[in-house]
Amino acid sequence: MSSDPWASLADRFVDEAYTSVKGYVRTYVMHQQLLEQLPPPPAAVLDVGGGAGHQSFPLARAGYDVTLLDPSAAMLEKARQRLQRLPGESRRRVTLVQADGERAEDAVRGRRFAAVLCHGVLGYLEQPQILVEQLCRCTAAGGLVSIMTGNSRTMAVRPALERRWQDALASFDASTAIGVLGVPSRADTVEELGELLRTHDVEPVRWYGVWLFVDWLEFSGAELDPTDSEQVAAMAAVELEAGRRDPYRQLSRAFHLVGRNGSP
Repeated sequence: MSSDPWASLADRFVDEAYTSVKGYVRTYVMHQQLLEQLPPPPAAVLDVGGGAGHQSFPLARAGYDVTLLDPSAAMLEKARQRLQRLPGESRRRVTLVQADGERAEDAVRGRRFAAVLCHGVLGYLEQPQILVEQLCRCTAAGGLVSIMTGNSRTMAVRPALERRWQDALASFDASTAIGVLGVPSRADTVEELGELLRTHDVEPVRWYGVWLFVDWLEFSGAELDPTDSEQVAAMAAVELEAGRRDPYRQLSRAFHLVGRNGSP
């Protein structure tokens, strides 16, 4: 049995999830949200649990110095394959590191980064405290911590849209579920995660919603065509605006929280 839990999921995650409309929307929306908060390039960015580089490679193309850290050999192999498609100058700005995020500080040898990203990772951990501490410890003074995770206040949305009414009823007070990849996952609230960041001298500065209308469409059975570039771009623009304002961002299935390290 493989010690890499992502070995059997890497192909599906990279070749299916990220090539879907939802995958494009997530990457686009979060990229725009990051650009609103990040210092200008060539600032150093650490992407913890960065997988195949879908979020951090666009930053390398934009001129950022990127270190992608992931525990999965299978996911890092996918990252290496995708890295070869980048222009040579962008490739030289990317470093790949195989390590567990809960030991990130040691893996990067104590280096501090202008921004530390951790997107879609906390939900796979029963307890996020150790990882969040590591994210904060790897962040330079005045630097940013960027976390995207599931929104526990909207757990009933997916089963309701799939007409699983008993599951939906049970989900109103739940914080765990089986995710779209068939893997158990856990969700958080903005407030609880914000308080956890504060215990490590990182002050939340902004939060956004991620995935609203695309979720409602997909889970209710609509066919979303990733080759219809005009429709996909229009959908992404609407999702970006929805993620910035209430009440829409509160209804999103995931949220993106950005904090600033105030440690001297």
